[in-house]
Amino acid sequence: MAASTRALFSCFHGGGAEVSRHLALRPRYPSMPRRPRTAAVTDDASGGGGSRGDLEAAKGAAEKEEEEEKLAVFAVTGMTCSACAGSVEKAVKRLPGIHDAAVDVLGGRAQVVFYPAFVSEEKIREAIEDVGFEAKLINEELREKNILVCRLHIKGMTCTSCTSTVESALQAFPGVQRASVALATEEAEIRYDCRIAAANQLIQAVEETGFEAVLITTGEDRSRIDLKIDGVLNERLIMILESSIQALPGVEDIKVDTELHKITISYKPDQTGPRDLIEVIESATSGDVTASIYPEAEGREHPRYGEIKRYKQSFLWSLIFTIPVFLTSMVFMYIPGLKDGLEKKVVNMMSIGELLRWILSTPVQFIIGRKFYTGAYKAMRHGSPNMDVLIALGTNTAYFYSVYSVLRAAISENYMPTDFFETSSMLISFILLGKYLEILAKGKTSEAIAKLMDLAPETATLLIHDHEGNVVGEKEIDSRLIQKNDVIKVVPGGKVASDGFVIWGQSHVNESMITGESRPVAKRKGDTVIGGTVNENGVLHVRATFVGSESALAQIVRLVESAQMAKAPVQKFADQISRVFVPFVIVLSLLTWLAWFLAGRFHGLATPTAVMVATGVGASQGILIKGGQALESAHKVDCIVFDKTGTLTIGKPVVVNTRLLKNMVLREFYDYVAAAEDNSEHPLAKAIVEHAKKLHSEENHIWPEARDFISVPGHGVKAKVNDKSVIVGNKSFMLSSGIDIPMEALEILTEEEEKAQTAIMVAMDQEVVGIISVSDPIKPNANEAISYLKSMNVESIMVTGDNWGTANAIGKEVGIEKIIAEAKPEQKAEKVKELQLSGKTVAMVGDGINDSPALVSADVGLAIGAGTDVAIEAADIVLMKSNLEDVVTAIDLSRKTFFRIRMNYVWALGYNIIGIPIAAGVLFPSSRFRLPPWVAGAAMAASSVSVVCWSLLLRYYKSPKTFGN
Repeated sequence: MAASTRALFSCFHGGGAEVSRHLALRPRYPSMPRRPRTAAVTDDASGGGGSRGDLEAAKGAAEKEEEEEKLAVFAVTGMTCSACAGSVEKAVKRLPGIHDAAVDVLGGRAQVVFYPAFVSEEKIREAIEDVGFEAKLINEELREKNILVCRLHIKGMTCTSCTSTVESALQAFPGVQRASVALATEEAEIRYDCRIAAANQLIQAVEETGFEAVLITTGEDRSRIDLKIDGVLNERLIMILESSIQALPGVEDIKVDTELHKITISYKPDQTGPRDLIEVIESATSGDVTASIYPEAEGREHPRYGEIKRYKQSFLWSLIFTIPVFLTSMVFMYIPGLKDGLEKKVVNMMSIGELLRWILSTPVQFIIGRKFYTGAYKAMRHGSPNMDVLIALGTNTAYFYSVYSVLRAAISENYMPTDFFETSSMLISFILLGKYLEILAKGKTSEAIAKLMDLAPETATLLIHDHEGNVVGEKEIDSRLIQKNDVIKVVPGGKVASDGFVIWGQSHVNESMITGESRPVAKRKGDTVIGGTVNENGVLHVRATFVGSESALAQIVRLVESAQMAKAPVQKFADQISRVFVPFVIVLSLLTWLAWFLAGRFHGLATPTAVMVATGVGASQGILIKGGQALESAHKVDCIVFDKTGTLTIGKPVVVNTRLLKNMVLREFYDYVAAAEDNSEHPLAKAIVEHAKKLHSEENHIWPEARDFISVPGHGVKAKVNDKSVIVGNKSFMLSSGIDIPMEALEILTEEEEKAQTAIMVAMDQEVVGIISVSDPIKPNANEAISYLKSMNVESIMVTGDNWGTANAIGKEVGIEKIIAEAKPEQKAEKVKELQLSGKTVAMVGDGINDSPALVSADVGLAIGAGTDVAIEAADIVLMKSNLEDVVTAIDLSRKTFFRIRMNYVWALGYNIIGIPIAAGVLFPSSRFRLPPWVAGAAMAASSVSVVCWSLLLRYYKSPKTFGN
């Protein structure tokens, strides 16, 4: 209130309300002196302590520091007129160390030039707020080099309350700008200032909340490599290794793990590389030690496998004890002979069955379930109750009440005990089963990233040059040993081992993994290539430019990881609710734990039964739904983003039209063309040859002999066929070959280009005789699918890496109005996020590696089954038949399923809203009436039957429309 009053007062006190009309960051008041006087140095000098040289050095250092100006820009809110701007400017200029300051009212910004030796950004911000305005530093350009992104693997999180606890602790740590914690991937991503915080301090902050943290990456601008050391390591050898490696230029950090025989080295890739490091290690130890790349897969997967194994063992052990407890409590009591044996009294009213259940449930409660006690203790110690607290509280209440009941029966001759040992042991067993299945599912999240990294070839052919630059040999090396400026040989059919540029050779490279365009791109000297792409034909010599973490593949991996870390708005809302919900349930469960447990049973049936049936129905129709989360998100979808190549289109070029300019038999025309193109490896040539084969009845037709074959990458081919000179290629190839193009042919070219089709001209004996149109046709029923989605109030958008002309033509053909073309993988993901921020629930449909970041970012990712393994792994739903109509079916099935789930809750609540409160004793204080337990059990049974039957009706689900009929 006071701040608002000061701001309002400054407006009137300024004597005017003239609003600035222009963005002119010019100061209204005189600037400060060039450099303030340094009191510290003057005092030092007058003190007489120290030598004259020290004093001069101190003065020089101080003056150098003083002279370093910095620029800071603040976002200032609350300014309404020039008087406000004047108040802000005067307040800032009163501070020591300010050289200049200017304020823009319309832009809401304050630009300050200052000397950091005398004043800080925080002091400037406080000065602005002291005159009644809110200020926030928005210029981070000068500090950007000190901002790092650290990733941590966090063990022990069980629910959103856990993630909120860790996130809050990290956000409160000094120097942390932003922290995001994901439960699904068990990872934290922290953006921090390395001048204030360090990675090991962040790990300590996490561990103080009761969870274990493991460093994945510090985010520093350097490469890191793990080398395996074979040989006997002692202190002398370790010292030699460390000193030898540290002496190399660019080496920044070394860590030696003697147990794993591993050396982790962080280095600057511009100055050194893995081969240099290995060479130094082996030469420094005179061959006593050999080094190689550490097997990454084993180290990465081992912790996950260990956790899976531990939970599996815990669950199996709990079953061994829980099954007898369940049988003696729920089954054997209804078998006459066994019932009499179990009800036989041991001491007073304590029976054999009760004693047996007590003995069997105790190991489950305190030995197998000890991890819940540990987690609950850590959570409560830090004031952040989580699911472990609920589990420990609920099972302890059931167990200790049962112990009290049994002990009282043992010392009493007329007390009838009631035990709930089966409740505590069964609850722990079910939770362990859920945790085991959850960890198995979490393991799938890393498979997409692993498949991405597998795209790079395992080996590469390194060319060895002499001092004059001539190739004198070649050597096959591990592709991870490639260093900057290495020259790599790429043979036809091989993968490009590293990002770089071509220094020799010509070829076509399939870059669909990045651009989404199925047509290979012609490459020649000077053109850039991307690691992991496939060389179609011709030999290339490539100079490596970006290796390791700088490569395009590594950047896509980071995009996928970041997308997995990102939280949707609804998840953030759920996190906030969980902070209140868990403590509330703890208090409530002290009084009504039994009602909570029984209600949980029908809640547990309401959703899984419907999801189980729906996923089975989807699978039978070729739609693979990866769990209930995907199904839940799909029913909310109101916007779908489609990729073009391989999704809306077939993804393979085919001949769609042929226009002859001379009187010729079509089959004869194609015989000449196919004879020339049969020698080419270009996809368009293959499409023409395949089309020509269809004009012949025999399967293995032999084309006429082609002589003097010449292929010009990116242009076309020439050959002699049956004494005819045949030229097949584009317009520029015809002109360069001295062929006149008639007006009719030019009109056809223009017409085909408007249709986004590739027109290939054919000339025989220096005369144009025909034009072949090749295109990537749209999939059958694509138009109908888009139209039906529109009737379901689902908006369709196309995002593609292809050019605008092709994108607009395809969009018009399938009925999509909103189109984004020439989009890179990160731009596809950004578009998805923009749509989500606008309030839409977004689904992404794609098939390529370049679609994987967007598939992960979307609320629901749908992968075409014929697409890449990476896209399939990254998606939530896989359309196995690669039909677009299955997109409609997936969304409709999800909507039908969640209608069933809502009805399940209606049925279940109808039975339990009456039975459970009465069983919990609501009517007992007033009427002394208590519903017998078996009546509540009957209500539960009836609700379960209703839920299951209603869910089973989904088995008769049919797709909303039969396309193509």
